[in-house]
Amino acid sequence: MKDKIRKLLKKRNAVMLAHNYQPREIQDLADFCGDSLELSIKASRTDADVILFCGVNFMAETASVLSPQKIVLLPNHDAGCPMADMITPEALRARLAELGPMPVVTYVNSPASVKALSTICCTSANAISVVNSLDDNAVLMTPDRNLARNTAVHTEKKIHVWDGCCPIHDLLTPEDIEKARQTHPFAVVMAHPECRPEVVAMADAALSTSGMIRYAKDSYKTEFIMATETGMLYPLQKANPGKQFYAASERMICTDMKKITLADIVRCLENMEGQVKVPEDVREPALQAVQRMIDLSI
Repeated sequence: MKDKIRKLLKKRNAVMLAHNYQPREIQDLADFCGDSLELSIKASRTDADVILFCGVNFMAETASVLSPQKIVLLPNHDAGCPMADMITPEALRARLAELGPMPVVTYVNSPASVKALSTICCTSANAISVVNSLDDNAVLMTPDRNLARNTAVHTEKKIHVWDGCCPIHDLLTPEDIEKARQTHPFAVVMAHPECRPEVVAMADAALSTSGMIRYAKDSYKTEFIMATETGMLYPLQKANPGKQFYAASERMICTDMKKITLADIVRCLENMEGQVKVPEDVREPALQAVQRMIDLSI
């Protein structure tokens, strides 16, 4: 089946992307593995006609926003994101009507229709710099309350918080970190910024998934406790074969990230099923919000 996928990718002139939480057999087949926005940017710079995104819905939408000329395929349309579902354009408009005019900083883990109503997007890695780049003294951050509260620690701006979260990261408690540290007393704790603030405060570093890989590579330490989705163990171990990685909690499994199978990929490429296309009236303003963020790093 893996050989068949490689032949189909070549036949379709397709680039295959896999998020860091995907099953290992999918990561091993992908042309690029990484964070969602990072993957969409890399795909936009290829000469591929087709982007096969092994992730969840909002990731495929972001690829469509950045590469409107390419066909974007999501092998399983049931692969969604509970956090992205916790905000809608209508709810965002209503909240802004209550708060009054202010910039909206939207995490990339959100629907394209919400990005389209936002001032600027952010990732878990650059949220602090994005917020601090704005002239206004108050901003609304959506949709992740944990990312917003973790960002608020590092800025003097007033951050209004949207009441959404990643249910997987929100599961993790300080007690989980204490237990992991007792089991692995010499390990460095790396926490994703989607974790609760009290968990992030206990960590040695707050990092995106790709940030964790870089941090572990650069560190002289050899043991790490990983406070994020358990699928991240595989790319960390693959990139750092001489080091040890432990999950902060075995409960942190995102079932949506495990929905795509090799059979789904074959069917998707054979029949060109699962196309994701963001309408132009949504794509253009969403692209502006994403591009403002990208421009900050140039």
